[in-house]
Amino acid sequence: MTQSVLDKAFRDVVIANRILANEGVVDAYGHVSVRHPLDPTRYLLSRSRAPELVERGDVIEFDLEGKPIGGDTRPPYLERFIHGAIYEARPEVQAVVHAHAEAVLPFTVSTTPLRPVVHMASFIGARIPVWDIRDSFGDTNLLVVNMAQGRDLARGLGAERVVLMRGHGFAAAARSLPEAIRMSVYLPLNARVLTEAMRLGEVKALSRGEIEAHASMKPDDPAMWRAWEYWAVRAGCGDLLTARP
Repeated sequence: MTQSVLDKAFRDVVIANRILANEGVVDAYGHVSVRHPLDPTRYLLSRSRAPELVERGDVIEFDLEGKPIGGDTRPPYLERFIHGAIYEARPEVQAVVHAHAEAVLPFTVSTTPLRPVVHMASFIGARIPVWDIRDSFGDTNLLVVNMAQGRDLARGLGAERVVLMRGHGFAAAARSLPEAIRMSVYLPLNARVLTEAMRLGEVKALSRGEIEAHASMKPDDPAMWRAWEYWAVRAGCGDLLTARP
């Protein structure tokens, strides 16, 4: 049973990578992780590889400091510290996505806040903070390449579900991997709708009550599985799915 739980987690990381690539959330860059199902002080993340190409053997176990377990010497993602720092700060978080979705970028560099306006994007939350690495670390290449920067990002995220990264992208933290994928797919869609709506005039965003009414869906809700299954099949990795919970 223990091994089957771990095997499923490894397969799910592959599925998540393929979905994000197929849905246009990531390209050659960006990554997704899941907290280790048997050890909360570890997480599972691919080696440095384009998400569309990730396979089961690419997934590595890391401790929260970003060190590979077992001495794996394959190149890791430079920004793995995003994942470890969020897991360290938020014990309830089970999955993390980092991506550079183009539709989100204007909201990382302007004073216009990204607000949820589409009901399917309610999972992103009412408040989406913008974290600027320059505030604490001066001029950098904008990449999160150590735990100090990762922890600063995690503080910027706070108790929210999504944090934007100035001139860079976003990080999303969720209660499950399917939920993280759902948030990450609908976040850029919401950004595109909001951008178009602002051209038409005044925008009416979702209220906090509307957000919570939809976002209160449980991680194992059948509707969550429906999206996960649909996107996995679209991405050509439906064969990796386990039975519906």
